Amino acid sequence: MAGLRGAGDVSMSDVTSLTAPEEAKKVEERARNTTAHVIIVGNEKGGAGKSTVAIHLAVALTRMGKKVGMVDLDLRQGTLSKYLNNRKKWCEKFNVTLPNPLVHKIEPSVARHLDEIEADESARWAHAVDTLTEAGCDFIIADSPGSDNYLARTAHGYADTIITPVNDSFVDFALLGEVDPDTFEVSRPSQYSEMVWECRKRKAIFQKKTLDWVVMRNRVAMLDSRNKRRVGDGLKKLSERVGFRLAPGFAERVIYRELFPLGLTLLDLTEHGSTVQFTMSHVAARQELRDLIMLLKFPSLAGQKIQF
Repeated sequence: MAGLRGAGDVSMSDVTSLTAPEEAKKVEERARNTTAHVIIVGNEKGGAGKSTVAIHLAVALTRMGKKVGMVDLDLRQGTLSKYLNNRKKWCEKFNVTLPNPLVHKIEPSVARHLDEIEADESARWAHAVDTLTEAGCDFIIADSPGSDNYLARTAHGYADTIITPVNDSFVDFALLGEVDPDTFEVSRPSQYSEMVWECRKRKAIFQKKTLDWVVMRNRVAMLDSRNKRRVGDGLKKLSERVGFRLAPGFAERVIYRELFPLGLTLLDLTEHGSTVQFTMSHVAARQELRDLIMLLKFPSLAGQKIQF
């Protein structure tokens, strides 16, 4: 029978009870002490390729034998949810079984007052982490929205790893730091960088754990350019100042746009039913994904050979 191997929607119990302070506190405590490695793919700008990175990372880890859970934090646009729904339809159409993560859907709060909405969203996120942990997930990957909101900030506070894709543009660079328009020198970190820094401090103080922040240059142009070099130089200087690690990321390829409506990833192109011709460009793209996973250095993958 066609389907998504190891996949499914994790149904959410009635979360209205989670707004009760005592119950919410218990769920949050369990969630913050989750045994799963929590990965937030996030920044505060749309169009950087967060959903593409999230789904490729999830499928890669699943193919490596890990149980992966996913949460779409973009409750308005829901790009990741649409991607996964397209994947489900493709499997049904071609009677194919593909590896896929467990999916936990968070519904928008129906509360009317801001403080109630924030408490509700915190409870829903903690419940998502707690439920996916109980389901045995080794990794929980959350795709954050391209904007600043309370739910995204809350999720960042749970992260073990934050992956921030940025395009080779000073528009995207502004997400991380301000640049002098005359010298292109970094003048100061941005609001997002400061938010991640605060998350790091809180995690170190209250959980005695480190938060690894990786910035990856995404949709990188194949050809060299002055702008590309300037952005690269700026990111290197900012990484030394703010403390994130730099990853080479994914090159600009048309294939990523073609894969979304199919719900497929680069790792699915040789599956039965795929009409996408597998080329050397796709081989190179797969290597970029391997390079990213190697750079991330997840503890549970230590010594494991990356085979996909």
